[in-house]
Amino acid sequence: QVQLVESGGGSVQTGGSLRLSCAVSERAFGDYFIAWFRQTPGKEREFVAGITLTGGPTDYADSVKGRFTISKDNADNMVYLQMNSLKSEDTAVYYCAARFGGSSRYDSRYDYWGQGTQVTVSS
Repeated sequence: QVQLVESGGGSVQTGGSLRLSCAVSERAFGDYFIAWFRQTPGKEREFVAGITLTGGPTDYADSVKGRFTISKDNADNMVYLQMNSLKSEDTAVYYCAARFGGSSRYDSRYDYWGQGTQVTVSS
């Protein structure tokens, strides 16, 4: 069983920054792909960014490319999402998710999910 715990959400003004953290249980680190998704009420979960824990390429949704950066720290079993130049449309609950194997932008292909952390961007 892979466990994921998000932290770092909060409220910020438009143009501000936040860093989300995802603590990944040790047994997952290595062969898993970790992604951040986000969801707003009444909408489907949306892929934001993903990273291969073994050091492969990262992937970003077009809506966040150039503003968000996903990174990992193998020593501490952490995955981060640095969010800069935040916009009101970035407001959502952000989830960390894991799947064994390669990248995917489809939430149905992920086996493990964190509890989510709220990000609110206001003007």
